[in-house]
Amino acid sequence: MAVPVIDLSKLEGTERAATMTEIASACEEWGFFQLVNHGIPLDLLDRVKKVCSECYKMEREEGFKDSKAVQLLNDIIDSGEACKTLDDVDWEDVFILQDDNQWPSNPLQFKETMKEYRLELKKLAEKMLNILEDNLGLSKGYIKQTFSGNGNHNPFFGTKISHYPPCPRPDRVGGLRNHTDAGGLILLFQDDKVGGLQVLKNGQWFDVQPLANTIVINIGDQIEVISNGRYKSALHRVLASANGNRRSVASFYNPALEAVIEPAVISGGGNIEKAGYPRFAFGDYMEVYAKQKFMDKELRFQSIGIN
Repeated sequence: MAVPVIDLSKLEGTERAATMTEIASACEEWGFFQLVNHGIPLDLLDRVKKVCSECYKMEREEGFKDSKAVQLLNDIIDSGEACKTLDDVDWEDVFILQDDNQWPSNPLQFKETMKEYRLELKKLAEKMLNILEDNLGLSKGYIKQTFSGNGNHNPFFGTKISHYPPCPRPDRVGGLRNHTDAGGLILLFQDDKVGGLQVLKNGQWFDVQPLANTIVINIGDQIEVISNGRYKSALHRVLASANGNRRSVASFYNPALEAVIEPAVISGGGNIEKAGYPRFAFGDYMEVYAKQKFMDKELRFQSIGIN
């Protein structure tokens, strides 16, 4: 058993129906799948790899050496406590790209390349949302309309650039702790040589294998709510590694903070089934998520809701 790999180009031919079924099954059974032939130019992906790796070396690497994670790990190694682990930090360097925040200046090609990449990924995200809508029996554009607060706001689109440097004691600290993603749809361009990403299915952890030029798709909490639990956001984590510096470029297509999220109504009226999730403003959910990211998502759903 392995995380599904789906050829998106088959949507354009005689295998469309089978491919739609593959995507639906992956959303229902895994919450994760990998896309090949997704339409993102391969030369652009090569440039993204290059500028992100160079950015880390030029602007981030030295700072990580003085990070809280490094200091705490050094402290427990020096203490000689053989069994002590770090359970509340991540062995990760991370920064976020948004349309309105400050981006790194180095290398010179970074801004131009990542702006181009984000435009392509946003188009792919909206294409995938249309596919999910079709499979769920929702009208085209339903999710984007919901995420935009019925057209009154722009959905949030952010890109998280992470590196997981070589760790001297990966048995003492994780790369990124177990969690589900708070938002809508996540599109990940992961390292094609250094692994570490794992997803939980039926109580067992499975590797999301590094495959060249693929885009990993995973379902966020808000799609789980809109689908009324038919599609599940999957618990996932990143393992630290003694070898290699794992690169991760994850883009998040999320609701606007003002958007109200609730189980969807199918075309023609009527709920998909009895609502199993509350109705809430996404901004309120994010306030809870900020405090409970690494806790069970069911607790988050139980603690929030509006009439």
